[in-house]
Amino acid sequence: MYWRLSGFYFFYFASLGALIPYWGLYLRSLGFSVVEIGELVAIIMATKIVAPNIWGWIADHTGQRMKIVRIGCLMSTLLFAAVFVVHGYWWMALVMTGFSFFWNAALPPFEANTLNHLGADTHRYSSIRLWGSIGFILTVAALGALFEQAGTGWLPVVLIGLFAAIWLASLLVPEKTVGQQHHEHLSLREVLQQPVVISVLLVCFLVQASHGPYYTFYSIYMSEHGYSETLIGELWALGVVAEIGVFLKMRSWLPRYGARRLLLSATALTALRWLLLAGFVDKPWIMVLAQTLHAASFGLYHAVSIHLFHQLFRGRLQGRGQALYSSVSFGAGGAAGSFAAGYLWQGAGAGWMYLAAAAVAALALVIAWRGVRDVD
Repeated sequence: MYWRLSGFYFFYFASLGALIPYWGLYLRSLGFSVVEIGELVAIIMATKIVAPNIWGWIADHTGQRMKIVRIGCLMSTLLFAAVFVVHGYWWMALVMTGFSFFWNAALPPFEANTLNHLGADTHRYSSIRLWGSIGFILTVAALGALFEQAGTGWLPVVLIGLFAAIWLASLLVPEKTVGQQHHEHLSLREVLQQPVVISVLLVCFLVQASHGPYYTFYSIYMSEHGYSETLIGELWALGVVAEIGVFLKMRSWLPRYGARRLLLSATALTALRWLLLAGFVDKPWIMVLAQTLHAASFGLYHAVSIHLFHQLFRGRLQGRGQALYSSVSFGAGGAAGSFAAGYLWQGAGAGWMYLAAAAVAALALVIAWRGVRDVD
């Protein structure tokens, strides 16, 4: 079962390794402006606000999480194929909306299914999820070299292949039902009224909003400062290598340090990362250092968040808990960050865009310090 679960993560995050670093470059090659690119990327994030909650509710009430995953993977592959024939901003926006509505349906129920397979050994999650990071690394590094030689026009072809591979991998993973668990009697509203839950949701929103300039414009930002596409791909890969190191250590770090301390560390280092990008983009060695901080801004943050949502949303709320994590952080937070980033770049410049991201991450640190207590 380990390899079947890991295989899905491998291909899912390999597709992210193609989409996130290079989609902005691809859109720029089609003639879209920075504001339009920010808006088109924001659409992918924005559908995570709605889609995971709809599909999570269906999955929790039917108990058929893997069926939802397979439908989402297949439909997203078919809908994305329309990028080969559409032209113009509004047609591209429509395709991105339809594609991402189904694509964003896949991961939250799969996360819940994975945790159900692990049972009491949820600390083993990171050792499975790290294969997603490996898939990201291999893809982003290989495509950087490919696109430097052949151009980003090949990106849609690569993505279609990866989306199809995700669907095939989903067919190999069986459903794992959840038994009766503590707090299963609590309603979703009662859980959401808990102060610690509100604080965790706010932190997740802000951390991912601070990532908006990175996920949307990092490749363009580095390209405009003279970095080659090969080097940009290697920097993306370096960040995920650092992330893997964290995933390998989380099995021992969570019991030793606790979720609160790790979350505080993640938010503080996230703010530092954006400060380095804002002020030292012309110093390659500092950019290398900034990319290693992806270990904290994503790896540490994500592993702790998955753990917290699994602890806070029990029993039949697991699917909706993971859906809320996805929709509030990568959805609402990511969309807000991506949308604002384009306007900040156009109005104030890229440096101020990353300074704003650092301020948002610092606010997340304050909320985590004051509100996220009594969690293990």
